Amino acid sequence: MSLLDTIQTGPQERPRRVLVYGTQGIGKSTFAANAPKPIFIQTEDGIDGIHCSRFPQAQNFDEVMQALGDLYAEEHVFKTVVIDSLDWLEKLIWAEVCKRRGVESIDDIGYAKGYSFALTYWREFLDGLAALRNDKGLSIIFIAHAKIETFQNPETESYDRYCPNLHKHVAALVQEWCDEVFFATYKVHTKNTDEGFNKKRAQGIGTGERVMRTCERPAHLAKNRLDLPEELPLEWAAYAHFVTESTQQKGA
Repeated sequence: MSLLDTIQTGPQERPRRVLVYGTQGIGKSTFAANAPKPIFIQTEDGIDGIHCSRFPQAQNFDEVMQALGDLYAEEHVFKTVVIDSLDWLEKLIWAEVCKRRGVESIDDIGYAKGYSFALTYWREFLDGLAALRNDKGLSIIFIAHAKIETFQNPETESYDRYCPNLHKHVAALVQEWCDEVFFATYKVHTKNTDEGFNKKRAQGIGTGERVMRTCERPAHLAKNRLDLPEELPLEWAAYAHFVTESTQQKGA
């Protein structure tokens, strides 16, 4: 059989892989809880007030992988897998590396090799999720907290920006794997006030409105593959509207 006989044409619609990161308590888990029939794999304690299906909080990396394996092997009604959160999963992976290498801290492994060893577990984790997506049709949502890092831009001076609170190699791996990376934040306006003597002071004014940034800008890391507006409400329905619209257009 020639490979030419296997050529596919036209767009292919597949379950989405989404990373939502932002500050503590802004509503990332609530966003995920409104996805189609979600099941949460907890690596931290923080969704007690949310009505959702969840596995008991994982105490180690093996329990996370067991949850993925059971979702793959057994019949269930779930359509979305939510990992809450990636930065606490990273702690479990570091603990696994330390256990296997017989050290107390991942930094005790010389030449920063501990972080390279951790990537093996991350790839195993992503392979498990890819199987759920490809074979079982499940969408994937990652939740992560935000941190501020200094970005070394070769074209300009360095500047600070928001990014997921993960080791840089892991962050790059996860961001490449995902279809969408959203930065969840509060909408803030600035107002200049005159303090006299030709001096002005910028004052931040918040309305409490929660939004997602969908495109990368100097202040934050983000991306999308759906040609989304630069800003959306932090609501699953707002995002799902564009996913549905994209599906309809591709089917036209």
